[in-house]
Amino acid sequence: MFRRPGVTNGAIGSVPYMRDLIRTAYPDAKFNEDIRHRMTAEEIIAFLADCDCAIMGGDVVNDRVLEALPHIRNIGIFGVGLNTVDLAACQRHGVRLGFTPGVNRLAVAELALCFMIAGLRWVTPLSLAMRNGERPRTRVGRSLTGRTVGLHGCGHIGKEVVRLLRPFGCTIITHDIRDYPEFYAAHGVTPVGFDELLERSEVLSLHIPRGRATENLYDAATLARLRPDCVLVNTCRGGIVNEDALLERLESGALVAACIDVFAHEPAENDRLLRQPNLLSTPHAGASTKEARIAMVQAALRGLDEGTLVDPAQFTDYL
Repeated sequence: MFRRPGVTNGAIGSVPYMRDLIRTAYPDAKFNEDIRHRMTAEEIIAFLADCDCAIMGGDVVNDRVLEALPHIRNIGIFGVGLNTVDLAACQRHGVRLGFTPGVNRLAVAELALCFMIAGLRWVTPLSLAMRNGERPRTRVGRSLTGRTVGLHGCGHIGKEVVRLLRPFGCTIITHDIRDYPEFYAAHGVTPVGFDELLERSEVLSLHIPRGRATENLYDAATLARLRPDCVLVNTCRGGIVNEDALLERLESGALVAACIDVFAHEPAENDRLLRQPNLLSTPHAGASTKEARIAMVQAALRGLDEGTLVDPAQFTDYL
């Protein structure tokens, strides 16, 4: 049994109910409570110097950190992203990671569903016009019911989106490098090639990891292949959609709407994009429900005891 985990992520330490969950298991747990500043590698090393394990999420884990902290051999991961974790370094240093894929899937899927309806019904431009005192007349949108919804990726979150869409009677198509024939058959999902996904989707929701194959995948050329009436939804990772190309499509009216929760740099930097009336944006809030946060803390606590030595090749879907 560990005595003192160090909790490096300020998004945990700054929230009383999450601190209480951890302190119930580990009364001497140490918390970073600064939510505005992401610790550097050197700050992480200093913070964990008197701890015997760590709960981390979105924090740098690399050779430098692990070499300086030989007493840290177990890390429970808060969240589902491993893009800041050098898995090969963990393997070299014998560090065990506890990681639960899909622990926040319902929260992210619900936001994706919210985005779909908001994009189809002109919620953002109408709200902005009302706020600005313009008193706009009703603007005719489209129902989600009966639409063709494309999912790029049908893993944990994609499957949850499929379940949430069931009452809407949508035609659901998906493109994934993996095949889920039993799930597709049970839920009436049709797998398609990438070209068909782009050409047919009236709503296109992205649920893929960011990696060499997907970074900047939705560039100007790819975005130009979307239907002009398509609502693009991204709740997965920033850097997959080229933000300059997206801005051009939205400004020109070549894309009716986009709903984006993740950006290449966070906090998001492109104010011109953020001010587009046909863009609905949120600050990486997909997993930001109380229920999801509790589930992620509980998963991180389990990860301390159940973590394993990782094979980097097995975790490429979560980078």
